[in-house]
Amino acid sequence: MTSDPSHIPAFVGDKQDERPTWAVEQSGADAVLVVRGHWTIDDGAVLALPDRALPFASVTAGRDAPALHVDVRDLGQWDSSLVSFLWTTKQAAAKSGLTFDTSSLPVEVARLFALLPAAPTEPAPPSSKRPNIFVVTGGAALGMVDEVGAVVELGAQTAQGSLRALAGHGGMRFRDLMANIFDAGPSALIIVSVVNFLIGAILAFVGAVQLRKFAADAYVANLVGIACVRELSAVMTAIIMAGRTGGAYAARISTMLGNEEIDALRVFGIPISSYILLPSVLSLMLMMPLLYLYGCLVSMIGGYVVCAGMLPDVTGTGYIHQMLGAVNVQQFEFGFAKSIVFAVLIGLTSCRIGLKAGRSAADVGSAATSAVVTGIVGVIALDAIFAVIADVIGI
Repeated sequence: MTSDPSHIPAFVGDKQDERPTWAVEQSGADAVLVVRGHWTIDDGAVLALPDRALPFASVTAGRDAPALHVDVRDLGQWDSSLVSFLWTTKQAAAKSGLTFDTSSLPVEVARLFALLPAAPTEPAPPSSKRPNIFVVTGGAALGMVDEVGAVVELGAQTAQGSLRALAGHGGMRFRDLMANIFDAGPSALIIVSVVNFLIGAILAFVGAVQLRKFAADAYVANLVGIACVRELSAVMTAIIMAGRTGGAYAARISTMLGNEEIDALRVFGIPISSYILLPSVLSLMLMMPLLYLYGCLVSMIGGYVVCAGMLPDVTGTGYIHQMLGAVNVQQFEFGFAKSIVFAVLIGLTSCRIGLKAGRSAADVGSAATSAVVTGIVGVIALDAIFAVIADVIGI
């Protein structure tokens, strides 16, 4: 019985004996696999023996099982494709009742062949065990606690670095701080202006539509002022900074990690908390309160523009007077304090996510995405806590 599925007709100038071919020949009760030519991938070698290529052995009582011998006298160059072909041939021989004889194989081929398992490994059966909800929930809770502890430790190291920097012994460079301040402050003015202006305009529009029904047009200024100063300007500015600056921090640090710049700093004994984290967190702490105050002003302007267009009875002086009467200094102090806490949260979590990211290009994008999501969710969660605190202290 012969078979040669890898045979390719020779062209002019080709050497037929260099092409990888195989054939199965009968030799009494045994079979012989004849391998000829160069068995390399570039030469188009077959990687697996086709099904039903070997004859089924007929075992006679009192006699050993027939064998499948390998004839490699005409074998040329070879690579791992030959080993793969012989391994599949061994599996086919076992199914046909033949023993596979490797005594005639070259020493190098026999050594590689001996490294392979006797039979293909069966895939692991799918686990039918249902996950324990307590184990999953407990693991998630412990992981969250561990991350909170890591962020707190990172904050403590950054605070120590700030004290050393104030004493003139820190590793923070002034130009790094100024660059981060510019990125977190003046560079964000446009988007902060647009978002807060639209927030104030939307609040004024919704308030004007509803309050006009009760002849309470003048109280639109109260609505815009209290909502923006106490809640929306701080929250929306923090969300903007989480998506814009927090993601940039995480991507930058994870890129430095992938380029082994973080490892180089650690080798030279330069503290990461002072050299990288402190300028990032400190710039956010300095700029976020200022951006909050700027956002409050822009949102009030947005509310005024809508009121001037929809409420002819509300004058500019009346709008300002009504707003100043509704918003007191405590509201600004409360929003100012919230913006500082939001800045610390965004800076520390973004830097933490960047430091624990992987070293591939895909990990940079994952770190930036995770930093944005964590920052936004964290800001909203903290704002809920601040709302409860404000109610307790009576603000």
